[in-house]
Amino acid sequence: MADLLVLGIETTCDETSAAVVARSPSGASDIRSNVIRSQVEIHSPYGGVVPEIAARAHVEILDHVIAEAMRQANADYSELSGIAAAAGPGLIGGVIVGLTTAKAIALAAKKPLVAVNHLEAHALTARLTDGVAFPYLLLLVSGGHTQLLAVEDVGRYTRLGTTLDDAVGEAFDKVAKMLSLPYPGGPQVEAQARLGYAGRFAFPRPMLGRREPDFSLSGLKTAVRLEADRLAPLSDDDVADLCASFQAAVVDLIADRVRAGARAFRDRLGRGPTALVVAGGVAANGMIRETLAKVAAELNTRFAMPSPELCTDNGAMIAWAGAERLSRGMRDRLDFSPRARWPLDPSAAASANARA
Repeated sequence: MADLLVLGIETTCDETSAAVVARSPSGASDIRSNVIRSQVEIHSPYGGVVPEIAARAHVEILDHVIAEAMRQANADYSELSGIAAAAGPGLIGGVIVGLTTAKAIALAAKKPLVAVNHLEAHALTARLTDGVAFPYLLLLVSGGHTQLLAVEDVGRYTRLGTTLDDAVGEAFDKVAKMLSLPYPGGPQVEAQARLGYAGRFAFPRPMLGRREPDFSLSGLKTAVRLEADRLAPLSDDDVADLCASFQAAVVDLIADRVRAGARAFRDRLGRGPTALVVAGGVAANGMIRETLAKVAAELNTRFAMPSPELCTDNGAMIAWAGAERLSRGMRDRLDFSPRARWPLDPSAAASANARA
């Protein structure tokens, strides 16, 4: 059986990306190209992603990004095994741009289409980078998603826990905004935290100690706002200490929730995970990475975290998810509809306040 060669397209938020990835019959991977164009500068004046502007930017640049990915991979469309595109969840305008483009290429090149769940792509990235075997425990932490998942196989995911309100990355961004830090806020809060004293403010750790591996960030975010209002106007030291204390609370919360997730994983599968995997943009936070590595050691399991470039949105993860699905004979019709919401575990979709 020959290698699968897949073009992947990612346009669900504010990164326009295309990549070409190969998957061998044994499951070995080879990233031939991974072109990413960020829209941070475009959205920075607004302090967040503006959906209409994001969709327009994808339209303007996607063809060029795809051409560059194919050039870097030294690949011709005739050599591809399939075309994969993120079909959701995400900002629907951007999703439509990427999926429609993928359909056009698949039709013209007479290649199979794979409509990839963006969350599944994150879930499978550790198999692309580290060859992690099923089943493993995934912590997905980004601006829009905070979930603990049992990844049992391609297409088989059990959501063990989710956020009941804000995602972790969303909380970082909102704290940055209330402290007048530049966009994107997450890296700014982390940088300030390095300069501050984490013991100055005793912020709450919502859900700490609960058996259910769910998250809640709104109370912590509110506590930061109230303290910032009390201290206003804020000095540089105030901002640094607020960031350090907030980040310390988040790290404690994540560690506790992952331990709860590992217990839930064992209860469901009757065994421990082959690895603790973390993905999503928040995984770039150094303190969170270090803490999760320690938690994995406590759990006597492997810790796997893709490089920061592959933790955030990118075409390589979409191409790899497409290749994984194609290797199992999975493909989609050209009339597949884009989805703003698309839970990995449909049985958990009805949970109160649960996010896709």
